[in-house]
Amino acid sequence: MRLAQAIPAGHILLPVFLVRPAITYNFDQSYKLNLMKIHKNIRKRYSRTEPPNDYLKYWRVIRRWVKSNYGLGTVELEMLLFLYSESYFTKDTFDEYNQLMSWNKKRFSDLLRDGWIHVFRKRKGNQKALYELSYKGRAMLNAVYNKLNGQEFAETQSANPMFKKSAPYTDVVYRNYIKKINQSIRQQQRPSQE
Repeated sequence: MRLAQAIPAGHILLPVFLVRPAITYNFDQSYKLNLMKIHKNIRKRYSRTEPPNDYLKYWRVIRRWVKSNYGLGTVELEMLLFLYSESYFTKDTFDEYNQLMSWNKKRFSDLLRDGWIHVFRKRKGNQKALYELSYKGRAMLNAVYNKLNGQEFAETQSANPMFKKSAPYTDVVYRNYIKKINQSIRQQQRPSQE
């Protein structure tokens, strides 16, 4: 009866032959083993392969380059990128994609006026007018895709207005990064000296 009173409620009394003796071990050894396990896990976690597609790594720099060279904002560039794969399009197709972008009623007329798109077929009777990207628009987008594929940026004042002495501070910051990009492109193009 005294033994039952000494055992707190909810605990079970086991016979002595079922209780295993406590295993004693050196704390320092187990600590080292635990550290080794953690170290191995960290190593596994941080080892990774290079991604197969890395096209958009410098997208921000290319966007700024387009703005500086061609005077196009991000929304207009995205619209032209959409229209690049459309051979011919109507104003309805343009307006449908334009609904995804910030509101600007004059976007179509501005792109038409500035020569980024032009009329392929004028409206005649029941036929709608058809438009296509102009040579200027296709050439600019080809340059964008070339930059995405690893072509160097021009570093002369005549070919790249970001390198003019009178360029705004933001262009100067991007210009310095363009030099780094060009340097890494040149380094990748050189054969290794092994």
